[in-house]
Amino acid sequence: MTSISKKQIALMEKYNQEKLRNQAMKKGVTLKSPETVFLSKDTKFGKNVIINPYVVIGKKTKIGNNVEILSFTHIENATLEANVNVGPFSRIRPGSFLSKGSRVGNFVEVKKSKIGKNSKINHLSYIGDTFIGKNVNVGAGTITCNYDGKRKNKTKILDGAFIGSNTALVAPIQIGKKAIVGAGSALTKNVKNKSLALTRSKQIEVKNYKR
Repeated sequence: MTSISKKQIALMEKYNQEKLRNQAMKKGVTLKSPETVFLSKDTKFGKNVIINPYVVIGKKTKIGNNVEILSFTHIENATLEANVNVGPFSRIRPGSFLSKGSRVGNFVEVKKSKIGKNSKINHLSYIGDTFIGKNVNVGAGTITCNYDGKRKNKTKILDGAFIGSNTALVAPIQIGKKAIVGAGSALTKNVKNKSLALTRSKQIEVKNYKR
């Protein structure tokens, strides 16, 4: 039995990718730079999907109508409903569900989480093992601290909540409906509906300071 060389494997993959790209474009998917996009044979596309350059779509991915995926985004084993916008530089990991009208922006990683309808995570955030409700805004630099060294714990952010920038949510934790979390907070306890929660050290200023 003859072995297949690395060059032959690369040529086979090149052929398979060209075939998958052509199939996607025949279905109406817009690939702005086809040769830079990598697809899987089981990807399901809706109508009016736009994929920008340098995107990788792994196995078991479903993409709904009117979705745009921006450059340098990696998606695997995830569902994107209609009117979702992802990227650039986003990573959507297995078990993620992005509901209709949601937005995942630049340098955002989502793992095993549901993002609710019209919710936004626009910048520099990690969302893992999390349920996010409708119309939630997650500020830049927010992380869900889901792993305690032994278990993966869950975060819930309910409808209409506003999470300020540079926030750490230490799971297990629940942020109530229409609650506000002040920027720079590290929270370890649940927040009630329509409440403001924040944790901050007192600012110290030393006048006429000399090094």
